[in-house]
Amino acid sequence: MANSRSFSASAPSTLTPPPVPGRGRLRAVAPDEVVQIADFLPPGATWLPAPQHTLPTLPGQPPMVGYLVLVPAGQEPVAAAPEPVLPEPRQAPAPGPIRIDAVQRAAEVEGRVLDLTYLEFELLAHLVAHPHRVHTRDQLVTTVWGYGHVGDGRTVDVHVARLRRKLGAEHRRTIQTVRRVGYKYAPPTAR
Repeated sequence: MANSRSFSASAPSTLTPPPVPGRGRLRAVAPDEVVQIADFLPPGATWLPAPQHTLPTLPGQPPMVGYLVLVPAGQEPVAAAPEPVLPEPRQAPAPGPIRIDAVQRAAEVEGRVLDLTYLEFELLAHLVAHPHRVHTRDQLVTTVWGYGHVGDGRTVDVHVARLRRKLGAEHRRTIQTVRRVGYKYAPPTAR
């Protein structure tokens, strides 16, 4: 089988990052550039288009294209060097009375720990991480629930109502409804 297919990218890249030791050779391809894939494959390997049913689909996006690389039996793939584990950067606490601890998966409002379900925590953490930003219901479903979620914006409405109830009367207004759009987290301003 001949390996004479070409790849193209949607946007040209003028910067090519330096190669990382122990990794494959990856770089952006200009739209008009023809690349010989055989130059990137290990010796004896071939590549085939992946069956369409094996590729993920994103709502509103064109179908994805994928390829399978077949390596001869007994040929070990080049293992990448293990990446050093870096400590997670500590984020400055978000303004407002709600505090999120992503490591311990805990949320509290003015020192009172909230008893949240997994999705309630994810939704609150996402909103608090982006204060004053308006999120549509579809954006929240995609970000918090994931692409494979079957449901609608009404699911978000129900979870927001539960969150507001758990925040209490004094802090329920920190999650504001933007009519006909979605929701935003608006911490109270210092007086």
